[in-house]
Amino acid sequence: MGRTVLAHHQEKGVNQAIHWIKTNYAEPMQIEKLAKAVSMSVSNLHHRFKAITVMSPLQYQKQIRLLEARKLLLGGHIEAATVSFKVGYESPSQFSREYRRLFGASPLQDMEYLKHHELDQ
Repeated sequence: MGRTVLAHHQEKGVNQAIHWIKTNYAEPMQIEKLAKAVSMSVSNLHHRFKAITVMSPLQYQKQIRLLEARKLLLGGHIEAATVSFKVGYESPSQFSREYRRLFGASPLQDMEYLKHHELDQ
């Protein structure tokens, strides 16, 4: 394949991987299977994915999960532990740690802050 054809093929593969992650964010992800599904090697998928998204596929999935969790928490009366399982976490404590790392507050603190500031606007 020529260089531009190869680059296009790899970009298409990364876009397919992104779509799969967005659609299946709550599912366990096996990089080997994902790479095979988008016709790329694992190392090539990692390299190209990071070049396009500035994060690894696993980091991207984690961010999608946490953003979806935040939406669910804002949307209604649902406990953080329940949300953690809904978005694919096996451990509520791991979910809380990663949530705090991304958003700077625990799920409960974040919801209180967001709801308070939503009313101010």
